[in-house]
Amino acid sequence: MRVRARFFAAYRELTGASRAEVDLPEGATVADLIDTLRGRGPSFSALPSKPAVAVNLEYAPADTALRDGDEVAFIPPVAGG
Repeated sequence: MRVRARFFAAYRELTGASRAEVDLPEGATVADLIDTLRGRGPSFSALPSKPAVAVNLEYAPADTALRDGDEVAFIPPVAGG
């Protein structure tokens, strides 16, 4: 199956990409996607092992099963005060 990863703000700067298409086996989870991306090289390996993500616009935990065509947004931490 193929999913689309989208990177925002600091994660876009870190990876040098705003999106990536990723092929995963059926039954893959958000955690599998993260591991696959982190294995793509130095810029992607800097992604945290447990980032906040949203699957199809809804926040999702790492054990969320993915389906073909899903969009996974990587949401960087926001500082405020």
